[in-house]
Amino acid sequence: MKIAQINMLPYGSTGKIMFQIAKTARAQGHIVKTFSTIPLDKEAVLFKAFPEEHFVFGSYLENKIHCYLGIALGRNGMYSHIGTAELIKQLKLFDPDVVHLHNLHKFCINLPMLFRYLKKSKVRVVWTLHDCWAFTGQCPYFTMSGCEKWKTGCHNCTQIDRYPKSLVDNTGHMYKLKKKWFTGIENMVIVTPSQWLADLVKQSFLNLYPVKVIHNGIDIGVFKPTVSTFRDKYNIPYDKKILLGVAFDWGIRKGLDVFCELAKKLDAQKYTIVLVGTNDIIDKQLPENIVSIHKTHNQEELAEIYSVADLFINPTREENYPTVNMESIACGTPVLTFRTGGSPEIPDENSGSVVESEDIDSLEKEIIRICETMPYSERMCVERAKLFEAKKCFEKYAELYSQL
Repeated sequence: MKIAQINMLPYGSTGKIMFQIAKTARAQGHIVKTFSTIPLDKEAVLFKAFPEEHFVFGSYLENKIHCYLGIALGRNGMYSHIGTAELIKQLKLFDPDVVHLHNLHKFCINLPMLFRYLKKSKVRVVWTLHDCWAFTGQCPYFTMSGCEKWKTGCHNCTQIDRYPKSLVDNTGHMYKLKKKWFTGIENMVIVTPSQWLADLVKQSFLNLYPVKVIHNGIDIGVFKPTVSTFRDKYNIPYDKKILLGVAFDWGIRKGLDVFCELAKKLDAQKYTIVLVGTNDIIDKQLPENIVSIHKTHNQEELAEIYSVADLFINPTREENYPTVNMESIACGTPVLTFRTGGSPEIPDENSGSVVESEDIDSLEKEIIRICETMPYSERMCVERAKLFEAKKCFEKYAELYSQL
């Protein structure tokens, strides 16, 4: 079977997922080609290492114009005609049995052209939604804003300044266009990494399509209990509990303010908070008693930090199915998270705990309870992590292709 996968960018979490699925499907005998466009924020040298099975479409200039017009007019997905025509030409030459879509909201593709091709060709389609953007007028998440306009029709958006941002509120028009573009495909299955997102899809204008939950996976050969010298390197006493947070876009959405509040509330003689993925700007917002690590050199180093922590805390306010939760549990460290999106779906009763979003007092009490009673063992966490093995998760896509 011939599979074409499309993701706007060849890197980041969704890019990695696309390539991992492709690798798994090829191992089962499928012929897979992957497609992405020229990114606006990375050097073109990144593409030199890509295999022949990967095709890069579009141009930096055209996508830059798309980005400018999309932001200025609130019309993301209406430009990049030449690059999209190039993509469609390559798809026709490849003649896939299945087209697998991923993220399409990066100011790099002409949506009406792509979906016109999908409908006319009658090709089978799998669309993995990594957020809510496909069924809203603009935003990828709406949890923090408490908005439910996406159920009937977006308008008067309070989030037009958030990615993918716009200078004008054109969400009402874009909602109608996206509903027109994205519905009416004869044979499409929507995949979501979390049950939370699947439930939202069933309430949206995409509810006529079948929805299947396939969780994202991680490499449990890398993320596993690992010997670490982290405490010695940062002079953290062995009798102090390490509370870890990991993100790569720290801010209110990821709960940076929650960690700052915990740093004030918790006994500094008993607990040390460590944040990974910070930068100089974030450092200026942090209390002095938080250890800030801007980046790790590789995944093995990150696994060492997960392993040395006593508890991983994820006070995210908007989330689909956070990889960091899986990585921590796989390294033997339990997870404590807000009840947000798909985040509470990852730890079970043997590998973590959940508190209501914004309830910092309950979060503090649960931190103390877990660190004092230690109800979750490394063995329990590692056993739970077997469900996150990337190969097993992505094999489900190959099974889905065959079913289609």
